[in-house]
This record gives sequence, structure tokens and C-alpha cells, in this order.
Amino acid sequence: MKIIVPMAGRGSRLRPHSLTVPKPLIPVAGKPIVHRLVSDIAKVLKQPIEEIAFVLGDPAWFGEDVIASLKELAESLGAKASIYRQDKPLGTGHAIMCAEPSLSGPAVIAYADTLIRAEFDLDPTADSVIWTKKVENPEAYGVVKLNDKNEIVELVEKPESFVSDQAVIGIYYFKDVAVLKGKLQEILDENIMNGGEYQINDGIKRMMSDGKIFKTGTVDEWMDCGNKKITIETNQRMLGFLEADGEELISNSVQLENANIIEPCYIGKNVVLKDTTVGPFVSIGDNSVVENSTIKNSLIQTNTTITNANLDNAMIGNHAKFNGNFESISIGDYSVLE
Repeated sequence: MKIIVPMAGRGSRLRPHSLTVPKPLIPVAGKPIVHRLVSDIAKVLKQPIEEIAFVLGDPAWFGEDVIASLKELAESLGAKASIYRQDKPLGTGHAIMCAEPSLSGPAVIAYADTLIRAEFDLDPTADSVIWTKKVENPEAYGVVKLNDKNEIVELVEKPESFVSDQAVIGIYYFKDVAVLKGKLQEILDENIMNGGEYQINDGIKRMMSDGKIFKTGTVDEWMDCGNKKITIETNQRMLGFLEADGEELISNSVQLENANIIEPCYIGKNVVLKDTTVGPFVSIGDNSVVENSTIKNSLIQTNTTITNANLDNAMIGNHAKFNGNFESISIGDYSVLE
């Protein structure tokens, strides 16, 4: 099994936090988004992963430190890492085709801006599985249309009338991803674009026209990391899931001086908490210092110093300094607000 991860976008909706770190590498509940996504997919697949292909953007943005992190991730799952580049933002179908040498055999394609919780077996009768989540407002999403055999027969973008309540979340399984590759090559050769981009859906629709069987794989939880507000909500939900799983979230190197932690919280290595209450639903990265503060429902990265603060629904980057009265603050890496 292979996993293909297009992640060339810069995550503009998550600025300023994505100005210095690509969005898929931003930690949520102590682990980068793409690391959580790939690890959770591997758990669902329940079979060995031989290769993980990452499609990155501009080398000036996705540099050697990013590549090293992704190779470490692949190796932790017993897989080989392959690195490809998408030089121009020409859509989902184009991004997948940038990994053309890896597009053979069974594979999962997953876009690195979402997190999931799921437990199901892949349907062996299906040529492809499109992972979906039941939503209350399907008119706001791309959804699947099913026949009486629960096979996907159509993809409908933001339907004006009810089609189904199963929204496409951006994770796909292909029994042989080379079939999709062939269809996407046709799309590229014929220069078929939607919204000025080459789309994966156009390749999928051609597979459906050829009679390929598509089924749904429904996830229990679908968490987005699109902007600051949603990322903080995802951090909260993920902390709750990890606590229920019994995962150790607080490093034994945390220094507490008249401090209180209200779980669930993720507290990284060598964090100092002094005259402070942290939690619930707070993540604090390695080597950060928090003094004379109260923090809840917030996401704070590494090497950051916070003093005299009362934070709720805040997101603060790496190497930042904050000393102020703002409650729902959002500041990026290397920022100082005093």
C-alpha cells in the first residue's frame, strides 16, 4: 500500500501561523497535522505501508527541514519517502500527477489539511473508496450520490437540492491508482480545467463512466485545520480523543511552580509553568515558559514566553513573546506583543 499526500499549498487562511511554517507541519495537540493524518490513515488501513509520496511546493518554502521531517515520518511507519514538487498551483489532479512515478498499485490519496478518526475495513469489491462524513448542511460541501447498491455514481458540488448528506473529505483509496493516473493524463492532454485547475474529480468521473465501482468509507470524525478558529477547535477535539485513548500528553520534564494543569492538555518537553493555570484544552510546545497567566482552549507552539495573560481561544506561534490583556489573540512565529 502507498499513501500519496499532495501538500504544496501554503495555507493562506491560517496566516500568520503559516507564514514561516507550511500549514501541514503546524502542530496540533503536539504533533504536525500531516504526521497525525498519515499515522491515522495507516491505522485504518491495517496493512503495511511501503511508500509515502509527498507532493511539495516551492523549495524555498518546503525546504530540507521539511523533507527531513517527512522522511522521518515515513520511516516511523516502515515506509520509503518519495518527494515530488508541484511548481505551479494547477489543482488537485495536477498535484497528484506530479507524483506520477509512484502512481501504481493500491494507494490512498489524502490532502494534508484535515484530520480524521475512523474505524472500518476497505471493501474488497470496490475499485475505489471515497471517504465521507455525514454532515448537517450538505449544500455547503461536495457530496456523493449513491445508487440502491450503495455505490457512488456521481460527485455533486454544493447541491442546491438534496442529493445525500455524505460529504467528500479529501481522502481516497484506489485498488490500482494507475487507473486514476491514466484518466488524469487524459485530462491533462485534453486540457480540461475547472476553475482554471485540473481536478481529481474529472479523473474519478471518467473511471465511473468506465464502470469502476466506487464505495464510501465513512469516518467518525472529520476535523479541519483551515483557519485559526477551526484549528483551535480541532486541537480541543483531538486532545479529548487522545485522552480517551490513554495517550500520555504531559511531558515528565515539565516544571511546575505554583501551577495547575486542568486536563486534557498537551504540555511539551522542558515547559515551565509558574503561578499559572493551564487548561482545559491547551497545547503548549517544547521549551515554552508561562508565568502569572490563565490559559484555556488555546494552541501555543515552541520556545514561546507568555506572562501576565488571560488567554481563551488563542493561537500563538514559535519563538513568540506575549505580555498583554488580549484574550483571543492570534500571533505568528517570532512575534513580540508586550
